[in-house]
Amino acid sequence: MDLEKHPREGSEARVDLHKRPAEPPIRREPQPPAPREPQAPEGCLAVAIRIPVRIIVLVLVVPVRMLWDALVVTGRFLNDALLRPLGRALLWLGRAVFVWPFVGLWRYVVVPVGQALGWLGKVLLVVPLVWFYRSVLTPVGHAIAWVARGFGAAVGWVARGAGAAFGWVYASLLTPVGHAVMWVLKGLGAVLAALGIGVWTVVSWLAKYLVVVPAVWLYTWVLAPVGRAVVRCVKGLVWLVSTALTGIGMALYWIARILLVLPALALWRWVLAPVGRVLAVIGREVWDALGHAWRIAGHISLTVGRFLGKLFRWIFVEPVRWVYRSVLTPVGHVVRDTVLRPAAEAARSVRRATRQAVAAARESVRQARADFRRMLFGEPRRPRLADRGEPSGREARTLGSSTTALTKD
Repeated sequence: MDLEKHPREGSEARVDLHKRPAEPPIRREPQPPAPREPQAPEGCLAVAIRIPVRIIVLVLVVPVRMLWDALVVTGRFLNDALLRPLGRALLWLGRAVFVWPFVGLWRYVVVPVGQALGWLGKVLLVVPLVWFYRSVLTPVGHAIAWVARGFGAAVGWVARGAGAAFGWVYASLLTPVGHAVMWVLKGLGAVLAALGIGVWTVVSWLAKYLVVVPAVWLYTWVLAPVGRAVVRCVKGLVWLVSTALTGIGMALYWIARILLVLPALALWRWVLAPVGRVLAVIGREVWDALGHAWRIAGHISLTVGRFLGKLFRWIFVEPVRWVYRSVLTPVGHVVRDTVLRPAAEAARSVRRATRQAVAAARESVRQARADFRRMLFGEPRRPRLADRGEPSGREARTLGSSTTALTKD
């Protein structure tokens, strides 16, 4: 019994025999616990504010949390009992109204009509076009291609003759004339180049001594000294203006610092920063109190909900269950055994008798129809079997006797 209950124990024992001896466990020294981060010391203001704020917030939050839990329970009940079945019904209705008609229209109307139109298009357009292409266009195209090949051969022959004539004219007439024209143009270009070089030399000498030399003298002895003097004047004026602006700026800086920056800094350092720290402590404590009160209100709401659930169960559910188990179930069993089952048996007997009567009436009608047809048209002719030389069923051929169609007398 132990082996049947625990079949793995024997196998594990057999496997353990082939294993290596277990090594002694390594003793590890206990590690010191990780040091916790030191919490920031709390001031007396936070300790003085915490308890009254938490009491006030708890008194204010408990009704809100209970109302929220009641709304959550109501919403879940409505979702499970009303919204989800209603959504499924609406989904089924939407499918029945919008999806299934279009599916039926597509499957039983559009697809057959499309197939019929495709067959008509194939019969009326594709097949005639294919026949026209194979029987008319292909021979005509072959004929046009043959004519085009002949015309191309003739044009090529004419082009080769014209090319030979043009080559002879080019080699015998145009080439000597072109060489003579190029010799004349080269001589004329040499003469024009010599004239251009002489004219450029004269013009460059005149420009140098009439324009460049006077301009250099004017820049060196007139424009450069005047420019240096103007630059020095401008630099002195800029230094004077920058000095004046620097003094005015320093004066405005110290005035603005004394009248605006120092008062604002004092206001921030001695008024706004302490007030902000106090408000931050109050806000942090209020936020922590809200979270703490929300969790406590959740436990209170859970306790109240369980109490109301048990009260509802004791007042309504348990009496209804007791009535159902102690009264309705025995009465239902009695009604089922004394009324429903005999009624069901009687209904089955009636249905069986009715089915037999209908079957007998159907058979009588079938026989009457057959007799009426036989009376009007007579007996139907039985089909005659053709004689194929095969033996009948009683005279079937065998392997050990001569009862076949060929050896039979």
